Amino acid sequence: MSLLAVGFLSHLLNVVVVGVGLLLILLVLIQRGKGGGLAGAFGGAGGSSPFGSRAADAFVKITLYLAAFWVLLIMIHVKVVKYETGTPVNQTGSATG
Repeated sequence: MSLLAVGFLSHLLNVVVVGVGLLLILLVLIQRGKGGGLAGAFGGAGGSSPFGSRAADAFVKITLYLAAFWVLLIMIHVKVVKYETGTPVNQTGSATG
C-alpha cells in the first residue's frame, strides 16, 4: 500500500472516529437516567425516556454495539498511523527512536 493511500486512510479514519464519537455522545444524552443524579439537570424528567421504555432498552444495545465498533476503529487507526509513520514501538508501548 502506498504512503499516499495510507495517509488518506488515516484522515478518513479520523473523520469516522470523530463522527461515531459524536453519535455516541448523542445516544447517551437521549437515554433515560437510571438513578437521578444529573438526569434532570438540563430540564428533563429524571426517569422518563423521550421515546418510551422499550426504546430505552434498544438505545442501550445500540450504544453498546456502537461503542465496541468505536473502540475497534480506534485500534485499527492506531495500526494505520503506526504503519504510516514507520515508528517502531517497543513492548512497553513507547517509541524507540
